[in-house]
Amino acid sequence: MSKMFEPSRRAVLAASAAFAVFRLAAVPSAAAPARPDAAEGDDAIRPFRIEVPEAALVDLRRRLAATRWPDREIVADQSQGVQLETLQALVHYWETQHDWRRVEARLNGLPQFVTRIDGLDIQFAHIRSRHADALPLIMTHGWPGSVIELLGAVDPLTDPTAHGGRAEDAFHLVLPSMPGYGFSDKPREPGWNPDRIARAWAELMQRLGYTRYVAQGGDWGSPVSAAMARQKAAGLVGIHINLPATLPPDVAKALASGDMPAGLSAEEKAAFDQVSAFFAKGSGYAAIMRTRPQTVGYGLTDSPAGLAGWMIDHDARSFGQIARVFAGGSEGGLTRDSILDNISLYWLTNSAASSARLYWENTTSVLNAAAQKTADISLPVAVTVFPGEVYRAPRSWTQRAYRNLIYFNEVDRGGHFAAWEQPALFSAELRAAFQTLR
Repeated sequence: MSKMFEPSRRAVLAASAAFAVFRLAAVPSAAAPARPDAAEGDDAIRPFRIEVPEAALVDLRRRLAATRWPDREIVADQSQGVQLETLQALVHYWETQHDWRRVEARLNGLPQFVTRIDGLDIQFAHIRSRHADALPLIMTHGWPGSVIELLGAVDPLTDPTAHGGRAEDAFHLVLPSMPGYGFSDKPREPGWNPDRIARAWAELMQRLGYTRYVAQGGDWGSPVSAAMARQKAAGLVGIHINLPATLPPDVAKALASGDMPAGLSAEEKAAFDQVSAFFAKGSGYAAIMRTRPQTVGYGLTDSPAGLAGWMIDHDARSFGQIARVFAGGSEGGLTRDSILDNISLYWLTNSAASSARLYWENTTSVLNAAAQKTADISLPVAVTVFPGEVYRAPRSWTQRAYRNLIYFNEVDRGGHFAAWEQPALFSAELRAAFQTLR
């Protein structure tokens, strides 16, 4: 090898070593190994603690400082993607001010565990309420999210009396990281789609001893929670979702041609226009990850700046919020640190490609009611429509999609990452949605 490449080669080897150490350090202590032995049993639930080596953080800052930037966009809006000024502000803050140890300590302040299900170690937080009659609730994050987007809702849900609720509103929380995300194992074979994740979550709740519980999800958490309901997971009594699959077959078909079906109400026309715009200009990231997750993973795994740009460009509204935060503004529960906590989790767990593969695994539309087989769900379903979601699901479509719809509410704040943006409102919605199922 030419000597001119030796410094970069040494840097690559050093970074690889840091990640290798990280994977060992991120598992429980030696008393609770990453792989249970035969005496312990495959269904053992072991304590878990996050300990990212300092070398991984040093490598991250080095890469951020060495970012090679593209030319500035040639338009004044977001139509070409994430604007250079926004990403440079994000990267500068990430390199010079963001403190991973702060969020690491916050995560380690929660009771965290790992258990092996269907060949993979699944990491999860399990927070029991002090209220004895609390209703168990498993919540599923999405992409580009993680359990970090749910942290603001932990206290309001587990300790409602301290947040304007009643003791009888309390939940015991189970917050797993999906396979390929965060500190859960990465699948080593195809097949880990929402249906398989749903079966794993049912097994997890059974291992925790819950014989009666509810489930909640947004983004990918929506089809996972819906699959649990469709599969009639033992003990599951109902679900709440904030990205419902409500597109009727005729509407889904019309989207392909772009011709709006006749006879739609004003609310339905608005929803059709929103979905059309999202599919036309806002879902390019999904198309690429659905077809080439490995290819896109190379760049995202090598460049933290590239990973950040990819993750914050989920939808126009969410990016607009993030841009305003890094311009010095404030947007609900979002801060520069909370945004970078989540991106750092993806970087430090090297999960850009493994998380993207969930799109490749999913062969159906997340919004299409027929594709998601919502007609097969007989369990109670609750839906909250947040105004900044990629589309506002009309009540009429929602009632057609879910035959046992027990709760439907349109709120005045929040968007696609509702628990992250508006944790208090999100928590209040869950209390109301599941009130009749207690």
